Amino acid sequence: MTGAADDAPFIVTAQLPADMAKWATALRDAHFPLARNYLKAHVTLFHALPASYADEIRTILKQETAQAADAQCDLVGLMSLGGGTALKLVSPQLMDIRDRLADRFHGLLTGQDSHRPRLHITIQNKVTSGAAKALQQQLADTIRPQSFCFSGLELHIYRGGPWEFVREFKFRRSNRSFRS
Repeated sequence: MTGAADDAPFIVTAQLPADMAKWATALRDAHFPLARNYLKAHVTLFHALPASYADEIRTILKQETAQAADAQCDLVGLMSLGGGTALKLVSPQLMDIRDRLADRFHGLLTGQDSHRPRLHITIQNKVTSGAAKALQQQLADTIRPQSFCFSGLELHIYRGGPWEFVREFKFRRSNRSFRS
């Protein structure tokens, strides 16, 4: 997988439920510039963790997800990316998980990953601001607020184009209350 000479960075994403991933990927396929669209819909938490820390990164993700429950998320509408459009997400639980991971990854984070992200699913990018605004107007009445849960995290390797999937880390703690 990753050898000593392999310095391709790791990407950590939140695992979308299958129905949400399928729907958001269809939006992305319809509106993302074709020549640049080689990824499925995703929610990026970390963009570039160093490959030289592969074992530590895997251990931290495994430990964190073992202690975390499925993270509730609300799709609240559209988000402008300037030269693109995204689905705006709100998930305090996922952000808490991300914050704990950022603390544990201290010293490994790039400038971009040092800042708390605005959670989103990109459905259009690398277009003019006019094209992005036009899509936002077109979709404004069709994007309905909805809730779903993230069930874990995924680790990928960035190789300049399509990402290489490494593995998933499922949230293990139950978030269901037990009744006696």
